[in-house]
Amino acid sequence: MSDFVLSCESTADYPRSFFEERQIAWVPFHYNLDGVSYPDDLYASISPEAFFDKIKAGAQPTTSQVGVGDYVELWEPFLKEGKDVLHLTLSSGISGTYNSACVAAEQLRQAYPERTVRVIDSLAASAGYGLLMEYLADLRDGGMGFTELGDWAEEHKLNVNHWFFVSDLDCLKRGGRVSATSALLANALKICPVLNVDYEGKLIPRQKIRTTKKAIAELVRMMEAHAEDGLAYSGKCVLSQSNCRADADAVVAGIEEKFPQLAGKIEVNNIGTVIGSHTGPGTVALFFMGDRRVD
Repeated sequence: MSDFVLSCESTADYPRSFFEERQIAWVPFHYNLDGVSYPDDLYASISPEAFFDKIKAGAQPTTSQVGVGDYVELWEPFLKEGKDVLHLTLSSGISGTYNSACVAAEQLRQAYPERTVRVIDSLAASAGYGLLMEYLADLRDGGMGFTELGDWAEEHKLNVNHWFFVSDLDCLKRGGRVSATSALLANALKICPVLNVDYEGKLIPRQKIRTTKKAIAELVRMMEAHAEDGLAYSGKCVLSQSNCRADADAVVAGIEEKFPQLAGKIEVNNIGTVIGSHTGPGTVALFFMGDRRVD
């Protein structure tokens, strides 16, 4: 049993069972659907299919970040037990939650001066954020200590590559990320924007690919181009998807064919309610360790 606790937020988009088994504490974001606020509880209270079906039917969920008090409530029991906390937040490039976490950590530092809460901006999102947490849990279980683990996270977080495509632009339109005209045209022409997360943790459109089939191939090509050690990549790979499992499975098949030395099975997770409120259905995201993000 380590003398510190790893923690993160629900937007890491890994299953509840993962956090329980790997002893990672987590705190939920919230989303508002049909005028009611819900915690992002990793699909304990709504299924992914039901959530995205509501969006397809016209629902327009909004989201709210984790509050200072939520972090205090999560961390304080561990500090009382004499444990330190290493917490990674959702990327500051897409959320202000990092600042809230820092405020909470400072409050607790004053209340528990003998303890440490270290807050790190993951510069990652969805299962890319989750993948980083998985690596940290592996290293912790292998005996790495609190300080070294935090330093490793800072050193390697920009090596987590995020590549994804969106086949339904309605949610991006509602969020102001694309214009109504662009969304209408893209949907009519079956254009799938390919995006990634840059070195500042922001979502950046990179290409416009026509048809989902070509977008699937492009994600595989991006992994070929950027994975650590190229086709000899022996690290982990994970996907997340929003109600388009067949498309995600097609990406998995392409990767398994190209990368025979992968570490373990490629997991396909559901994009959570908070990230999914912004991407909508029809999104497939690919995450792996590779080139350090420089733009």
